[in-house]
Amino acid sequence: MAVESTFVQHEPCPSCGSSDNLARYSDGHAVCFSGGCNHYEHGNGQIGQAEQRKPMRSLEMTGVIAAIPDRRISQSTCQRYGVTVEYGTDGQIVKHHYPYHNKDTGAVTGTKVRITETKSFYATGEFNEAGLFGQQAFKTGGKYITITEGEADALAVNEMFDGKWPVVSIRSGAAGAAKDIKANLEWLETFDNVVICFDNDKAGQEAAKSVLNLFTPNKAKNVTLPAKDAGDMLKSNQVQAFVKEWWNAKTFRPDGIVSGLDTWDLLQEKRDVKSIPYPWDCLNAFTYGFRPQELVTITSGSGMGKSQIMRELEYYLLKNTEDNIGILALEEDIPKTTLGIMSMEANKLLHVPEVRAGVSIEEERGYWERTFGLDKLQLLDHWGSTSEDDLLGRIRYMAKGLDCKWIILDHLSIVVSDQDNGDERKAIDSIMTNLRKLVQETGVGLFLVSHLRRPSGAKAHEDGGKISLGELRGSAAIAQLSDIVIGLERDQQHVDPEIRNTTTVRVLKNRFVGLTGPACYLYYDKESGRMIETACPTGDNAEF
Repeated sequence: MAVESTFVQHEPCPSCGSSDNLARYSDGHAVCFSGGCNHYEHGNGQIGQAEQRKPMRSLEMTGVIAAIPDRRISQSTCQRYGVTVEYGTDGQIVKHHYPYHNKDTGAVTGTKVRITETKSFYATGEFNEAGLFGQQAFKTGGKYITITEGEADALAVNEMFDGKWPVVSIRSGAAGAAKDIKANLEWLETFDNVVICFDNDKAGQEAAKSVLNLFTPNKAKNVTLPAKDAGDMLKSNQVQAFVKEWWNAKTFRPDGIVSGLDTWDLLQEKRDVKSIPYPWDCLNAFTYGFRPQELVTITSGSGMGKSQIMRELEYYLLKNTEDNIGILALEEDIPKTTLGIMSMEANKLLHVPEVRAGVSIEEERGYWERTFGLDKLQLLDHWGSTSEDDLLGRIRYMAKGLDCKWIILDHLSIVVSDQDNGDERKAIDSIMTNLRKLVQETGVGLFLVSHLRRPSGAKAHEDGGKISLGELRGSAAIAQLSDIVIGLERDQQHVDPEIRNTTTVRVLKNRFVGLTGPACYLYYDKESGRMIETACPTGDNAEF
């Protein structure tokens, strides 16, 4: 490499994919300094490997060892790490030189150079056989070692601990953290405790997660800094705060594993979570209401009143909570949904022309203002099938973007019908798994309408046949991933109109308290369109 050439800019590396570790120089050549990447481009445009360059046994360091006042770095720290500085004609520091040493020979084979005016870096020399920055300064093994994301941060941590514990830095920044750690893992594992002290930004914390699980269990700890990085904490004289956070660094545990000692705090977070009662007392006696982060499935045969039950729930939430509600009614348009909820307020079937004709504009406006005028409802403007990804994206937006606490999805089969693979069971497995994850992620309570399979050899559901969990259409995932499953039964063809219009509400699954069985009866009042709690129309409550 022509050492005399000057650095021009950072570029993406076409070999390793690094976004900025390819350094371009004034004579046209370029070299990638990502750990383990040997990409090299000659000045004539030919691409080769870094090994093709003239090997450098040892670089002579430029500059002198001195303090770096603007970063509060002492001369003794620079001496320990071999860091040198260059001065301009005005006596001010213009460059820092950070040396990298061959892991076997200890010779300086590469340097990173920081230009103070532009705060940019360039590199010279070879890095393929280099260890971590500062590695040569410390013996193998010990009680603690700290790993930072950058060279200056390593110097800062050394200062704040007055050189008590070894501190090193990865070579290639957050993007190459895992590669650098893996290449030096054997040496790092000789220490009892490894403290990861990367930048407190998204890239730094993601890099920290990628390296923490590389170490022997209970060895690695992660520091959460109250500033961007260790260098900033030293410059702002937050030494005590840094030391405190360093000592309080938590031992890494893989995602999903929680110490029993942490459960008290988690328990207190749930203390104020309150159940919302259903509109019908008899159902509350079985379920104790419904709660955030629950997935409740309502199922029945065709024309049994699932959508009407959902309408009652929408209206109840609207009038009895301060929460926003998201409605995805995939089988009806917005005007029908609007009239349906206004009908709850009016206790009249406003979608029936004869009924609506008897309602003045002023009355209708009043019903609208007392429902939709509250500005708590968010509706999906869509009719018919939709893809799984679209559905999940819209629910997530309702939850996070519009702050909806409750989501009503009516119904699942419409989504399944849009899947291209032709495998209903797999489609439902996928949708239910992702809905479950979404409920946990966002904290919403989700009400879902699902259909049943037609029973073979038994009384049809529309004729009053009893529902079982095994009859849920398409997949066992609906039952497995739902917290509560409620089935609706009704004999639509019974000669007795009271029986014909009365729905049995059967709790099929109840993860909250375990109670299952027939919970209550709801009578459909054709004048008001409401579902009213009633006694068993036959007078037989033996099932209770």
